[in-house]
Amino acid sequence: MTNPNQVAIVTGASRGIGAAIAERLARDGFTVAINYAGNTAEAEQLVRKIEAAGGRAITAQADVSDPEAVTRMFDAAEAAFGGVDVLVNNAGIMKLAPLADSDDGLFESQMAVNLKGTFNTLRLAARRLRSGGRIVNLSTSVVGLKLESYGVYAATKAAVEAMTGILSKELRGRSITVNAVAPGPTATDLFLNGKSDELIARMAKMNPLERLGTPSDIANAVAFLVGPDGGWINGQVLRANGGMI
Repeated sequence: MTNPNQVAIVTGASRGIGAAIAERLARDGFTVAINYAGNTAEAEQLVRKIEAAGGRAITAQADVSDPEAVTRMFDAAEAAFGGVDVLVNNAGIMKLAPLADSDDGLFESQMAVNLKGTFNTLRLAARRLRSGGRIVNLSTSVVGLKLESYGVYAATKAAVEAMTGILSKELRGRSITVNAVAPGPTATDLFLNGKSDELIARMAKMNPLERLGTPSDIANAVAFLVGPDGGWINGQVLRANGGMI
């Protein structure tokens, strides 16, 4: 178990992979700030679930694409717990279309949340995370696979991977690691919505383990990077995808 005084902010944590990460970190002893954009009920339900299991958690509403909202989120976590040790950038949206059919709204919304949102939280974490802390950004294995229709989404995540490696070097001397986890197809609403059963089955077979990932598979990778055993991993992208690429 980690130091119970350590505080983790997990963005986009009210459901899916983010919720699994928040639950796992709470189980590992972190106090978890569950960030969400709009779904108050789901975030509060997750807090109750974590507390019922003996953990500590609070909700932290903020649209990560809004720098002022992100500042308020960090302020609230610091006021409540004295500081922040871990940032997990999980908040993201995925809108798929071939580049020829991608309109400005598709481009701008994903840039705002996936890239600007991650930039907003990284900028503050670089200034305010306590020494010895950990940052984990969520990317996607599509950065390597380069699947059709994922152009804009994958581009936002490729930029996140670039910032990951650069920030790991900029934080020299503070014992803060910065890494990314790049999931493959994972059984969440974000992935499953709008896909046919045939397509889902085909994508599940793309890796040699022949199944979709689960939110807990991704949470386990994040927990390793922010836990005591991950301290020598820095500036890396861990592809959690069953060997798909």
